[in-house]
Amino acid sequence: MIDYILPVIVGIAIGLAIGYIIAKVLEKTKATKILRNTKKEATAILKEARIEAEILKKDKILQAKEKFIELKSEHEKVIIARDKKIADAEKRIRDKESQVSQELDKNRKLNKEIVLKINDYDKKVEYLERRTDEVDKLHRKQVENLEVISGLSADDAKKELVKSLKDEAKSDAMALIQDTIEEAKLTAQQEARKVILNTIQRVGVEQTVENCVSVFNIESDDVKGRIIGREGRNIRALEAETGVEIIVDDTPEAIILSCFDPVRREIARLALHKLVTDGRIHPARIEEVVKKTEKQLQQEIIEVGKRTVIELGIHGLHPELIKTIGRMKYRSSYGQNLLQHSREVANLCGLMAAELGLNAKLAKRAGLLHDIGKVPESESELPHALLGMKWAEKYNENAEICNAIGAHHDEIEMTTLIAPIVQVCDAISGARPGARRQVLDSYIQRLKDLEDIAFGFTGVQKAYAIQAGRELRVIVESEKVSDAKAGELSFNISQKIQNDMTYPGQVRVTVIRETRIVNIAK
Repeated sequence: MIDYILPVIVGIAIGLAIGYIIAKVLEKTKATKILRNTKKEATAILKEARIEAEILKKDKILQAKEKFIELKSEHEKVIIARDKKIADAEKRIRDKESQVSQELDKNRKLNKEIVLKINDYDKKVEYLERRTDEVDKLHRKQVENLEVISGLSADDAKKELVKSLKDEAKSDAMALIQDTIEEAKLTAQQEARKVILNTIQRVGVEQTVENCVSVFNIESDDVKGRIIGREGRNIRALEAETGVEIIVDDTPEAIILSCFDPVRREIARLALHKLVTDGRIHPARIEEVVKKTEKQLQQEIIEVGKRTVIELGIHGLHPELIKTIGRMKYRSSYGQNLLQHSREVANLCGLMAAELGLNAKLAKRAGLLHDIGKVPESESELPHALLGMKWAEKYNENAEICNAIGAHHDEIEMTTLIAPIVQVCDAISGARPGARRQVLDSYIQRLKDLEDIAFGFTGVQKAYAIQAGRELRVIVESEKVSDAKAGELSFNISQKIQNDMTYPGQVRVTVIRETRIVNIAK
């Protein structure tokens, strides 16, 4: 680079000198002076150029040396790192070689031990084979001696032995099976009782208060005349619109509404309340108010159904099924409110399914819907269980729920575990004391029929129907009925009750036999 700069500088200087000389030549008077000055300046420029060139040369040399030292240092680092890697690899290889040599030594030792063991094993095998041959010879001799002594061949003796072992095994197996069956029955009864008791104890229910009449209270007896109307036209219009018998008698400040249908009775009560509050009571107004009350009650039925399913935690029911559930509030079975009964059965099913490890939500849903066939909008010849099952199938309910609804009175075969749970919980809800009310005459007649059935058997001395007809206690004459016959008598009485009578729940028949010996001291 210096060699390149110097000629350039020299060329520039010479050019300037030549131009300067030419200029001075043109200027004849100053040519010599200018030439001298030019030479001096050229000399100075050349001197400065040489100095700068030397400085640049030294700088470049220093930079080149520094770069060389830097590259050399980096190269040495790379070489050191490579040497370290090679040393590590060599160390690992030496360690592997050491391990391999150790493993080889172990393998050699193991091979020696295996060879020794094989030799010992061969010797033992030979010894065992010799002993086996000796034992076989002794066994054959013993078999021959036994055949001679017993007079039977080995095959015949084997058959006799197998036969005796089979007979003994059969008797043992039968005894074991019988014990197992008895134990299973006892355990099953205990577990079933435990589940049912736990379920019943965890449910709190109300007593029924359903009846066929409603009492409408009024402020004064003057209102009775307005309700009756001129020549009884108002009361006739009200009865014609609602289908409810309205009894206006001497009862102070009260009117009795009588009808077997709670829905119609409730419509009549609400309509009468509106009419009395409004004060305008005439046939046209009665017709208008009754129609509005019917619409209002239908809406209330839907709200009751929605509130019921929300409280029970049941989701996804079809709107028609929700409406049917709401109508249950105004239906009763044996005096037991149907909605209250269905809610109770739903809670019992949920608890019992949880006790048994089944789907509690599905069981609760089936328990709530099991009696929907009792509230049809139109009359049907089908039993309520089958009608409810068809409704559930129509509205795409689960197949297990449909089977539980249809089978809870044994109209169809049970195919799921939820079906017997619904049946049992329905029986529990209907059979508990106070669940259902009956007419007093029919109730007393049922108790009398129970006692009369007992008196129809020979040897019965006394019979008492107790615990609201849940138990029949029979006292027999000890001379005519033995202990064995007492059990037979209890069974026969229970079968006759089951075949001849209709009753909720179950009736326990207890036969009591006692022997009395009396002596008189005089």
